[in-house]
Amino acid sequence: MNNSFVQAVRLVSAREIQARIRSKAFVVSALILIGMVVASIVVGGIVSKATADDTIPVAVVDGVSLPTTSGLDVTKSASVDDAERLVTTGDVDAAIVPSDDPLGYKVVGLDEAPSEVVSALSVTPRIELLDPDALPGGLVYLIAIAFGVVYFASAVTFGQSIAQSVVEEKSTRVVEILMSAIPARALLAGKVLGNSIMAFAQIVAVAVAAIVTLAVTGQDNMFAMLGPSILWFIGFFAIGFVLLASLFAAAAVLVSRQEDVGSVTTPVMMLVMIPYFLIIVAYDNPTILGIMSYVPFSAPIGMPMRIFLGTAEWWEPILSLLIVAASVVAVVVIGARVYENALLRTGSRVKLSEALRG
Repeated sequence: MNNSFVQAVRLVSAREIQARIRSKAFVVSALILIGMVVASIVVGGIVSKATADDTIPVAVVDGVSLPTTSGLDVTKSASVDDAERLVTTGDVDAAIVPSDDPLGYKVVGLDEAPSEVVSALSVTPRIELLDPDALPGGLVYLIAIAFGVVYFASAVTFGQSIAQSVVEEKSTRVVEILMSAIPARALLAGKVLGNSIMAFAQIVAVAVAAIVTLAVTGQDNMFAMLGPSILWFIGFFAIGFVLLASLFAAAAVLVSRQEDVGSVTTPVMMLVMIPYFLIIVAYDNPTILGIMSYVPFSAPIGMPMRIFLGTAEWWEPILSLLIVAASVVAVVVIGARVYENALLRTGSRVKLSEALRG
């Protein structure tokens, strides 16, 4: 690879990066995506804390022995009068005072039977969980949506940007001027590299925002659970997006009008949408997640999800990443051939078979 080729790739990629940074639509969409992630973490933390702190304030007279205080916020009282006074003033919902019945205590309420306190004091049978480490279904679903949305939004935003840029250069004949100065493969490499860098930067920004928000809101347990899967997600996306970017460019180069971009990029869009829908509807299906984690187009979200769930062996992410990398090499080679052979052909849509033959 000579210096002129590398210099050409560098110039094109720098141009693509500058175009994205100067785009108000890109900046706004990136901020919205980051804001959505931060908001979801904050709201999730508030709900989780509210659920954890959902205890019932009660006054308990000294000497009363309770079977359990789980779910109760106990305030000790020296006498029955003190306990009843706390109920009257509204400081507690109920008072538990000594009684002559077999239990040895009774519950005192203000104007109605404190059913929540009675339920909290009820003796429940011993419970044994077959899978005590299982994550809550709601939490798993939210994480699946988060991975899916970030993957889908980033892939579509930058993929469509590449496609529109390719067609714009063909329709305005700018590509003929560019081709007189740099080779087609350098132009393609620069576009893919520039947009891949920006997509990677956006993913990193989202990940950093998520990690900082988790730390600031005191969700240490969630931080520990999500950390490894977020890092693997970044790695998978960094490599996997190159594959998608090459496909978007190769598909778009077959047409010369902006109105035709949608039709030629639909198959590529499907490769992004199918994993997005699968991760949402099959987030708890180990078989589907297992298949997704080894398919190059879905591995960037399938494998991180399995890592979060703890169902992936230590060697599986490495093997999956190697499969994605090998697929990237194959797609880039084929995409470069299509791009090079169809770039200067304007007018009617170029058939894929013709672009492959040259």
